[in-house]
Amino acid sequence: MRHDHKIAVIAGDGIGPEVIEAAIPVLERTAAKHGFTLDFERLPYGADHYLSTKETLPQPAFEHLRDDVDAILLGAIGDPRVPGNEHARDILLGLRFRLDLYINFRPVKLWHPELTPLREVGGGGIDFVIFRENTEGVYLGRGRISGDEYIAEEVNTASGVERIIRAAFQWAKSHNKTRVTMSDKSNAVPAHRIWQETFKRVAAEFAGIEPEHRYVDALAMELVREPERFQVIVTNNLYGDILSDLGAGLVGGLGLAASANLHPGRAGLFEPVHGSAPPLAGKGAANPMAAVLTGALMFEQLGHPEAARDLEGAVQQTIAAGVRTSDIGGKATTGQVAKAIAREL
Repeated sequence: MRHDHKIAVIAGDGIGPEVIEAAIPVLERTAAKHGFTLDFERLPYGADHYLSTKETLPQPAFEHLRDDVDAILLGAIGDPRVPGNEHARDILLGLRFRLDLYINFRPVKLWHPELTPLREVGGGGIDFVIFRENTEGVYLGRGRISGDEYIAEEVNTASGVERIIRAAFQWAKSHNKTRVTMSDKSNAVPAHRIWQETFKRVAAEFAGIEPEHRYVDALAMELVREPERFQVIVTNNLYGDILSDLGAGLVGGLGLAASANLHPGRAGLFEPVHGSAPPLAGKGAANPMAAVLTGALMFEQLGHPEAARDLEGAVQQTIAAGVRTSDIGGKATTGQVAKAIAREL
């Protein structure tokens, strides 16, 4: 049975349009190979649109993204011409919050041993995922300025904490993982007791999966010393943001970092996490692999895991063949790397 998927594309700012347009033919080729089609709908929202119209993401566009598409593919948002980043908040954070995409899923996988700054990696190599709570914490922007006090409030709800922890365990179970690590700072932040209590309660429902806890500072150290022992990490919004970039640094940098913003049963938002990198825009230097690997996450959520594995394999083979952009030690351009991945398919 043939499946057709409608994908909204917000290419965004800086290198966003370059990596997305390089990745799309690769994604289309993979889809055709596996018997489904992708209908890409390009939307104009980003800094250029905001500067010309003062419009970030209008309500009809939000409703369209909420109701009419199967996934949203986002390039990168951020432009120095918008110093307050108003458009970025409305588009990226706005979609995360308004669509209630409470799972930020970040895989961390070493595709080639030359890419890690660590001297050696034992065991089965670096291969873990981070479940970052995506709709609470300090990113809600609550707080106040009082005199010389700048106060940010961190929000953790019982329901919000439970659903991200449960999602991590459910993913671990369905992917035959045997350990879930929860990270907080409950020894210094009393509010994090909700993470402790909920983690113990939910873990008891998943026999055969070892639950373990690490304070976030200790976890950061252990990820550098022994990253291969970790399988699934679940944590709050702020710590997940920091730890996932640390994870990217362990396996080659942000040019290989993919992410998915998810709520099961709803259209997800898929984005490479390298940012818009305005100084690189238009130079053909941006690494498209993060965008391609983000496409693999999108295929997984759309129900095409074989296509996702095929796409990941093509990226891995391209790296092994030495076709790389400068951020991972090569001399190839954005377009050359994307074409090399397509050839591997």
